[in-house]
Amino acid sequence: MRRRSVLLAAVPAGLVTLAGCGDNKSTSSSKASAAPSASASSVPPPKIVDGPLPAITAGTKFDEKPTVAKGSGDPSKNLAVKTVIAGSGKSVAENDFIQANYLGQIWSTAKVFDQSYDRTPLLMQLAQGSIIDGWLYGLAGKKVGSRVLMAVPPTWGYGSSGNSQAGIKGTDTLVFVVDVLNSFNSKSSSTGKEVAQSDAALPKVGTNTDGKAPSIDIPKADPPKKLVSNYVLEGDGAEVQSAQTILCQFKGEVWDSGKTFEQTYESGRLAQFSVEQMQQVVKGLAQGITGKKVGSRIVVVVPPDLAYGNNPPSGGVVKKGSTLVFSVDILAAM
Repeated sequence: MRRRSVLLAAVPAGLVTLAGCGDNKSTSSSKASAAPSASASSVPPPKIVDGPLPAITAGTKFDEKPTVAKGSGDPSKNLAVKTVIAGSGKSVAENDFIQANYLGQIWSTAKVFDQSYDRTPLLMQLAQGSIIDGWLYGLAGKKVGSRVLMAVPPTWGYGSSGNSQAGIKGTDTLVFVVDVLNSFNSKSSSTGKEVAQSDAALPKVGTNTDGKAPSIDIPKADPPKKLVSNYVLEGDGAEVQSAQTILCQFKGEVWDSGKTFEQTYESGRLAQFSVEQMQQVVKGLAQGITGKKVGSRIVVVVPPDLAYGNNPPSGGVVKKGSTLVFSVDILAAM
């Protein structure tokens, strides 16, 4: 079983989370569950200082698992942040999603309480209520490709209650090394290699990569009876596994009418959902995404028996027996 990060302040409880990204409108299609956290969003922003910070004694290259010395003396009461390796990628902003490897340990003991280097990179949103405030303030403005060293006092970490699951006391200052691998916002799109769409009996999806909604041209013909999942832009990332959660842009249309029933493009949001849980909502979409490469745009045609069948959402454009067409930009997976 994949170990859960202790960093997250709150996690999505529903099947699809439409998370505000790249703007100040943080919205969700489902309520967020209350996860144990003392990340206090009501506290004022910290003063950011450049030290003191312990040394990284081994694993000094970007995205290499680091070893960090124990803190010397008393830590600062402010948030200490240092860019150890300066990246050259795009700058990260509040409400962006980032993909990062990290190691966290306690200042006074150098005890490592969590790290991702032996697992998979963490995918999370830099937003209040989604991550501890020390990360929110410490990573905003940093560039992709950067290694950031931080010392986070309890005020912007887990507060006076600490995190007993991780062995963190309410008085502990936490030291983090964070390697920022990538970032995504509402203007992100797949940038894979264009794949020919030569079957006239299937929808043709636009190949623009500017973050705007691609066109979906549905032929005036009967839809296929079986699930179709094809590349439009083929990325070079790992194949999505059924146990993963993905971050994506998507657009869904009804085959018969061509009407859009849901999309993230141009909405200021990205979609984040578990593939396993999507099996319970639109099984064909989950099946169509599984096995496709991260960084790709795909077109998925879902027949009624793998979509909503005779039980569509009430009041919408999806009717009984509707075949659905999805364009999906698979931005990241965790």
